[in-house]
Amino acid sequence: MAEEEVVRDSMFAWLVMLVLPETCYVEFFENFNFLDVPCLKIAISKGLGIGIILGSVLVKIPQIVKIAGSRSAEGISLLGVILELIAISATWAYSVANAYPFSAWGEALFLAIQTSTIGFMCLVFSGKQTSAFGFLGVYAGIMWFLLSGMTPMNVLASLQASNIFLVVSSKLIQAQTNYRNGHTGQLSGITVFLLTAGSYARIFTTIQETGDTLTTWVILYQPWPIVSF
Repeated sequence: MAEEEVVRDSMFAWLVMLVLPETCYVEFFENFNFLDVPCLKIAISKGLGIGIILGSVLVKIPQIVKIAGSRSAEGISLLGVILELIAISATWAYSVANAYPFSAWGEALFLAIQTSTIGFMCLVFSGKQTSAFGFLGVYAGIMWFLLSGMTPMNVLASLQASNIFLVVSSKLIQAQTNYRNGHTGQLSGITVFLLTAGSYARIFTTIQETGDTLTTWVILYQPWPIVSF
């Protein structure tokens, strides 16, 4: 019986230390000091980071379902989608190059997949099937290069810095499209709300886990999706 408890304790410790450093495991589960401020910050940051990543897996699904169901991308600015995709991809590549923990940037991977899918669908439902597949091929090639380690860090940092301009521009373009059409078309309100909420939470986790001032400033502008409405 005692042996089984040791096995369970060891497994539990291993699982906890996948997320928290060993010192925090000791503070929380051996010293029972659940109010240790440094470890509490780490735990909150990791929890929020994992939550954001899990949420990002589905965050744009309402948008994708809405487009697929109507077989139309009416009201969605393709240029706005592409600018947003560039911004997301820059964060993904910059974070990987800096070896930041996955919990600090993982949502960028899933958002890139979903955003590129929306761009693909915009082209397909506009009758541009060849362009749609070409778009995916070009994007895959660019991401391979950015993630290969061959891209100079100063180039990745410049791309990351341009995120502020890209994000604001993409949302202003979408807002202009909505205003011109007189409606939001196939734009999903649920997706916009979830992206905005996730951006606010990511500010804390970025400060806590990376200390990267550039990335923090970029994320401060992420709540701009709300201007689309």
